[in-house]
Amino acid sequence: MMWYKVYRNFIWHQVLVLCVAPIIIFAQTVTSEQGMVASANPLATQAGVEILKMGGNAADAAVTVAFSLGVVEPNASGVGGGGFLLYSNAGNDKVTMLDFRETAPAKFDVSKLYSKDGEDFLTNNSSIMAFGVPGTVSGLLKLHRQEGVLDLAEVLQPAIKYARDGFVVSEKFADMIMSNYEKISMNEGTSGHFLIDGLPAMEGELIKNEELAKCYEEIAENGMNGYYKGEVAASLVNTVQKYGGSLSIRDLKKYKTHKKKPVSGSYRGYKIFSAPAPAGGTQVIQLLSILENYDVSKYKPGDAEYLHLIAEAMKMVYVDKSAIMGDPDFVDVPVDQLLSKSHIEYQSNLIDPSKAKYDYKYSLPFEEESGSTTHFSIIDKEGNMLALTQSINHWFGTGISDQKYGILLNDHLKDFAKDENSPNALEPGKRPASSIAPTLILKGKEPFLSIGTPGATRIISALVQIIVNIIDFEMDIDEAIEAPRIHALGEKLYMENRFSESTQDNLKSYGHELVIKSAYDNYFGGAQGIMKDNQDSTLKGGADSRRDGNVLGY
Repeated sequence: MMWYKVYRNFIWHQVLVLCVAPIIIFAQTVTSEQGMVASANPLATQAGVEILKMGGNAADAAVTVAFSLGVVEPNASGVGGGGFLLYSNAGNDKVTMLDFRETAPAKFDVSKLYSKDGEDFLTNNSSIMAFGVPGTVSGLLKLHRQEGVLDLAEVLQPAIKYARDGFVVSEKFADMIMSNYEKISMNEGTSGHFLIDGLPAMEGELIKNEELAKCYEEIAENGMNGYYKGEVAASLVNTVQKYGGSLSIRDLKKYKTHKKKPVSGSYRGYKIFSAPAPAGGTQVIQLLSILENYDVSKYKPGDAEYLHLIAEAMKMVYVDKSAIMGDPDFVDVPVDQLLSKSHIEYQSNLIDPSKAKYDYKYSLPFEEESGSTTHFSIIDKEGNMLALTQSINHWFGTGISDQKYGILLNDHLKDFAKDENSPNALEPGKRPASSIAPTLILKGKEPFLSIGTPGATRIISALVQIIVNIIDFEMDIDEAIEAPRIHALGEKLYMENRFSESTQDNLKSYGHELVIKSAYDNYFGGAQGIMKDNQDSTLKGGADSRRDGNVLGY
């Protein structure tokens, strides 16, 4: 029977790849009048909307959605990881940002990275050495304490139920398990959650994580202490140390979510707020600022002239990001100079409208992430607005789970630079740089857009293209999210194959080296967004077909 099940899984996987994958069923823009949730999974979205219907606000729903995603989309995020969020209270233009990014353990031996004889865990996709002190629980509970109106136990209940009773595996999640079978099967705790009889769970099968339900129940009863102290903390430390990591109880007890001022700017009269360093919001605003010097609206979205322009701007932004981005608690990040009018004009003038350039340099006068991340957006009936992106880094993180409490462990220390002289070099207690950029846009003091996406460096390029699609090309939210994307980095221009052959040929004539990806390739992320129509106050949501995106309102 075992050979038959292996054969069955293999054949079914080929059917999905060859026959089903090219068939994309698009969600239309969803409209509602009261509240709305857009996330990467229908179960998490539904749970968040139910909390809104019960009288919860955007913060309450965010806790529900985030913890639920840790159950039903565990390949991308969970309480063993970290992230960033932005929250805007209705009626004003003040935006709060919380940084709950993972940190390097205090006793991390840096020589294991920056020496010829040390273990280069940055290239090992299942090394416990890459585990960072998790911040997700801290960040979500801080948000709930500051803004939530329902009891913590109440908003955690849907996620506890999903973990304890199980959920049905979707086609995309089944394919994800299949693709990461080797990593998953290496760890007893992880394989017990995602494999059935030792083989990848298939679409339509039920999987549970009753151990994670116990973890969530501890948090529901004891709040922060239910995770960062007591039995859960002790089990987490034992698991990490068992596999050779350096996490300690002190690391967990000392972890703090940082409340920060978001990085901000404007684009064609709209106020843009995004996640500051070590996150990627600075680059989102920098890229938009360069584009603002051009009349983008005179082009069509698929015109080679426009794609060349934005590709060249992307290259400059990524050069700057590589040169300066790091944890501002450890290094100086010159955001003001980077976003200054003079610097933006200088970079705009570097673009040659007739040919691609590959010699952009970091131009201020002083001195690879994974796509496994998830984003969701929420706007409630009061107009409170939230954008949250969380991650465990690579698909299924380290692939190692805490067996007692079902926590899948992140590998986010891989986001540090390999160069020990980089501003993003690893140091104990430091947070690695990231491209994550949950973004809120206001029109005056009124909410306009909550948007974000997974996708590593593609986060920045995807968000800017979506924003341009909405503001310059006047697309509705779902159309803007579903539109084909490009990504320019170094000497490569990555693009979905939905762009016309003539567009591709024109880009080649400019000197771009094209890498063609499939239609709706999840390489380009999985954006979730909600817009508010300030004329009739309706909410309009879109969810990305590149993932299991789903949006609901009421």
